[in-house]
Amino acid sequence: MISRFVTPRLAVAAFAVSIAAQSAFAQQSGTASSTPTPASTKTTASAYNQPSKAILDVMLAAPLPVPVISPGADRALLVSAQEYPSIARVATPFLRLAGVRVEPANRSRHDTPGGYGIPACATRFELVPFATDATGATRPIALPPGVCATRPRWSADGKRFAFENVTAHSVDLWIGDGETGAVRRIPGVQLNPMLGDDLTWMPDQTSLLVKMIPTHQGPPPVATDESVGPGIQESDGRRGQSSTYEARDTLRNVHDEALFDYYGTSQLARIDTRTLAVTPLGAPALFDGIAPAPDGQHVLVSTIQRPYSYVTTAERFPHDYTVWDIANRTQIATHLIVSRPLADRVPVSGVPLGPRDFSWRATEPATLVWAEALDGGDWNVDVPERDKVMMLKAPFNEAPRELTRLHQRYAGFGWTSQADLALLSEYDNNRHWQRTFMVDVDAPQVTQRVLWDLSSDEQYADPGAPVTRIQPNGFRVIRIDDGAMFLNGQGASPAGNRPFLDRLDLATLKTERLFRSDKTALESFVAFTGSGTQSFLTWRQTPLDPPNLFQRTLGTPVDAPAGEARYASSETAVTHLVDPTPVVRQIKKRLVKYKRADGLDLSFTLYTPPGYREGTRVPAILYAYPLDYADAATAGQVSGSEQTFTRLKNYRLMLLAGYAIIDNVSFPVIGDPKHAYDTYNEQLVADAQAAVDEAVRLGVVDPDRIGVTGHSHGALMTANLLAHSSLFRAGVATSGSYNKTLTPFGFQNERRSVWQAQDVYLKVSPFFYADQLKTPLLIVHGMDDANPGTTPLQSTLLYEALRGNGGTTRLVMLPHEPHWYSALESNEQLVYEMERWFDRYVKNAPPRAAAAASGASDSTAATIATPHAQ
Repeated sequence: MISRFVTPRLAVAAFAVSIAAQSAFAQQSGTASSTPTPASTKTTASAYNQPSKAILDVMLAAPLPVPVISPGADRALLVSAQEYPSIARVATPFLRLAGVRVEPANRSRHDTPGGYGIPACATRFELVPFATDATGATRPIALPPGVCATRPRWSADGKRFAFENVTAHSVDLWIGDGETGAVRRIPGVQLNPMLGDDLTWMPDQTSLLVKMIPTHQGPPPVATDESVGPGIQESDGRRGQSSTYEARDTLRNVHDEALFDYYGTSQLARIDTRTLAVTPLGAPALFDGIAPAPDGQHVLVSTIQRPYSYVTTAERFPHDYTVWDIANRTQIATHLIVSRPLADRVPVSGVPLGPRDFSWRATEPATLVWAEALDGGDWNVDVPERDKVMMLKAPFNEAPRELTRLHQRYAGFGWTSQADLALLSEYDNNRHWQRTFMVDVDAPQVTQRVLWDLSSDEQYADPGAPVTRIQPNGFRVIRIDDGAMFLNGQGASPAGNRPFLDRLDLATLKTERLFRSDKTALESFVAFTGSGTQSFLTWRQTPLDPPNLFQRTLGTPVDAPAGEARYASSETAVTHLVDPTPVVRQIKKRLVKYKRADGLDLSFTLYTPPGYREGTRVPAILYAYPLDYADAATAGQVSGSEQTFTRLKNYRLMLLAGYAIIDNVSFPVIGDPKHAYDTYNEQLVADAQAAVDEAVRLGVVDPDRIGVTGHSHGALMTANLLAHSSLFRAGVATSGSYNKTLTPFGFQNERRSVWQAQDVYLKVSPFFYADQLKTPLLIVHGMDDANPGTTPLQSTLLYEALRGNGGTTRLVMLPHEPHWYSALESNEQLVYEMERWFDRYVKNAPPRAAAAASGASDSTAATIATPHAQ
C-alpha cells in the first residue's frame, strides 16, 4: 500500500469540511425522472413505483453545489452533480475483478471504494474568485455536452485544474485554466482508472503523471473451454484466516485472471499541460499505487504480481514496491524496495508482514518512510512493541534506517513546515486508544515526546487536528507560524458540536481559542486566506440557511468564558447558494439528551413534520446505527448538531408523510473490544427502550405508533429489535446481514471467528429467531451488493425464514444496486415501499389492545432486561 497520509481520527478531523464536501459530492450522481406517478396509482409488483408527490418534489429538486477550494484559498470551483443516476447508468455492464468493478467499455470504475455505490457524475462547474470587485463574479465553465466529470483537482499554485470525463467508450483527461475557467481535452489520452492513482499533479505543477490504456493492446481475452474451467483452490494445512470483508468480487478462474491482467494493465505517462506533449514512462504493467516524490525526479511505483488469489482482493496480491528515477525519461533507473508476497492469511483486523504503508517525507531529498509489524500483524498477540518505523533516502542503494519502534500500530506521519518537527501517531485497536508524538526524524536518536494521549472514541476532549497548507511542490504539511500550530476541531460538547480553531504554542503546549462557532449556527474552519493567519474561510449553515463559504477576520481580544473565542471576528459571505427546497424549512428539529436505564448518557435529534403543532402526538420512525465503544465514559458523548441545514433523503423523506423522525439515536455497544458482542442484543434493547421512552415523554411521539429502520449494520439492529422487544409496530431493514454464520471470519468489529464464539454468532443473528419475529418487517436489498458481509442472499434467507414461520414480511430486491442504492428509480421505489409499509403497519395500525383482541399479529417477545455498562 502506498499511503500519503495514514492517520487516526485526530488527524482526520483537520479535513472535516473537505471530507464532508467530498462525501456530499460522492453521494450526488444521476438524472431526472419521468413525470411522477402518485403511489396510490402504481402498485404493480414488477414495475418501479413512486412515492407521493410531496416527497417526489423534494427528491427531484436540484442538489446544492459543492465548493472545491484552491490550495491558496483564493478561488473555488462550485461543482454540481446529479442527485441520482438513471437506472440505465446503474445497469451498465461491469466485470468483477479481484475487488474492483470495472466497466469494460471504457475501463471506468463502477464502484466507489469498498463497492458501496456508483461514482458521482458532475455536470456543471462554476469558477468563483474570492474578490469584492466586479471581476469576482461567478463564471460558468463550458463543459462538453453530456459531461460526466470527476471531482476537479487543483494544481498547488491554483493556476490549473484537471478532471476526468467519463464517456461511453473512454475516460478522457481535461485541464482547466484557474484564472479564466477555460477547459480543453488532452487529445489522444485515454485514462485507466481501474486500480486508482490514474491522475496526479507532478511537483512542478505544470505536468501530470497519469495511467493510460496501452496503445495497440488488442482486444480483450476471449473465454475458452480451458479458461472457464473449474476454479480450483487448495490449502496446505497451515492455519491462517482471511477476514470476511476481503472476499469481495474475487477472481474465480483462469479467464478472470486474464481479464484482470488485460483491464488492469496501464502505461505510465507524463503530460505537459502547457504543450499537451505526452511522454510514456517505462513499459506497461499492473500499476496500482503511483506516488511522485517532492523532488519531481523519483516516483514510488507499486505493481501487482502473480500468483493471484481467489479468496481475497488485489490489495493482498503479491506486490513489488519500486522507486523510479525519471530524470532521464528514455532510460529510467529503478530501485526495488521490497517484493511483498501474497498476503492471503492476514489476521482479522490485522496487517500483512513486511514493509507497508509507504509514504514520502514532504521535503527534499526524496525520502521514503514505512512501517513493519513486529507482532505478526496480529492484535491478539501480546508484545512490548507492535511496529517499527523505517526510513530510506535517495539514491536508495543503502540499507534502510530504523527510526523508532512503537508500542502500538503505526498510524502515519504528519510532516510540518519546520524541518526538525514531525508528528508521529500510533493506535491501539484493543483499547480504542491513540497517541501522537512530536519527533525529529533527523536526530541521531529519535525521541518520542507525547503530544496527545487519549481514547480514539473521545470527542469532548478531542484537541482537533493540525491545520495544513500545501507547499509549492504539492505536498501537504502542518502549518507552523511563530512557534505555533493551529488546530481545527468539531468541538463536540453536551450541547452539540461547536467547531473551533485553536492556536497551540509548541514550547508550552498551551492552546488559545481563536474562533468558535456560534450556538445558533454550525460553522467550521476551512483554510487560512492570504499569507497570514488573521483571515480564514469557514463553511457555515443553520437549519434555515444552506451551507455557504464565509470569510472571517480576527479582531481585537475580548474577555470570554472558558472554551469561547478569545478574539472578536467579522464575517463576509463569499458564496450565495440558495435553498432548493423551501418546504423543508417547515421541519423543526432539536437535540435531545437523556439516560439509559444504567445511567449512560445518550442523545438523538428529533425532527417534527411540516405543520406540526406542539403537544400533539404523531407516528414516528426511529433510525440508528450501533457503534462499538471500549468504555462507557466516551460512549455517552453527544455528537452532531441541531444547527445543520436540514436535507431529506431516504427515511427522512417520511417527514413529508407526517412522521416524526427520532434520528441518529445513540446506540452504543460497550465492552472489551474482544468481547463486546457478548451483550449485543441486551444493549440494543436498552438503547431503544431509553430513546422511545424519552420521545414519548416529550409529548411528541405516539407510543403506540413507532417504527424502526436501519441500513447495513443498522438493518441487523432493526431485525433484532423486532425479534427481542415489543417497542415497535413495524420495521424496514435495508441491505442487512441477518445470519452471521454466513460471515464466519468476523463481522463489523467482532474479530473472533464463529468457531471461537459460536454462541455469539447465533445470538446476534435474527435468522435464528425467525419463529419469534412476528412484527411486520420490510426487507430491501440491492441485488449487486458487493459487501461480503451483506450479500443479497442474507435478505433472501431471512425472508424465507420469516415467511415459513408465519411472519408478516415483504422482500424488495432492487436490480443492479450496490450496498448503497444509487438510481433514481430505485430510490423512488425504496421510499414508496417505506411510505406504504409504515402507513399500513404504523400510522394506520389499530391500538395494540384492539389488535391483540382481534388476534392481529404483533411482537410476542418480551423486552430484555437492561444491562449494566461494561
